Amino acid sequence: MKNINLNELRDRAYKTACEHGFHDKELSNEHLLCLVISELMEAVEADRKGKHADRESFKSSYEDEEPHDDVNFKYCFEKYIKDTISDELSDAVIRLLDLAGLRGISLELANGDIDDCIEDLAEACKDETFTESIYSISTLPVRYDGIFDFSITVNDMILSIFGLAKHLDIDLLWHIEQKQKYNELRPMLNGKRY
Repeated sequence: MKNINLNELRDRAYKTACEHGFHDKELSNEHLLCLVISELMEAVEADRKGKHADRESFKSSYEDEEPHDDVNFKYCFEKYIKDTISDELSDAVIRLLDLAGLRGISLELANGDIDDCIEDLAEACKDETFTESIYSISTLPVRYDGIFDFSITVNDMILSIFGLAKHLDIDLLWHIEQKQKYNELRPMLNGKRY
């Protein structure tokens, strides 16, 4: 993660969301956090169904083949990655990145190294089930409400998801990159009401 700039990821997620109509009207933090939590619950459902991304098939079907056009990318993404645990965790992070962009939240650790922080969070997941880890992340907004600045909640949720992904041996940055590209190809509001 040392070479990754979370603020650049934030800006891309926010720009895509704006271009797709997600910020055409003012929505509360609670509304936006509920959408984050819904993505985390979709990750639970993917886990319950045993849905894991098939990165090797994606690579051989898209990355190793020509042409690299949007139609082929979309097809391969939907076939090998969409609606899996890693895809839903990516969705949750992208929604948090977008929320950080909307609210002008800087995504930097106040002190310490981001890799050490993620390593510690991954270690904390070792004694938890997947659902317990998701519950812990999902309840951060309630547990932090009134105690910490909202930006700390958003930062900690993002880092906690990265920690869980590390524990699960998921390359979350790669999955976020693929999902960002996929989202850029989607219709307004991703075909949904909000």
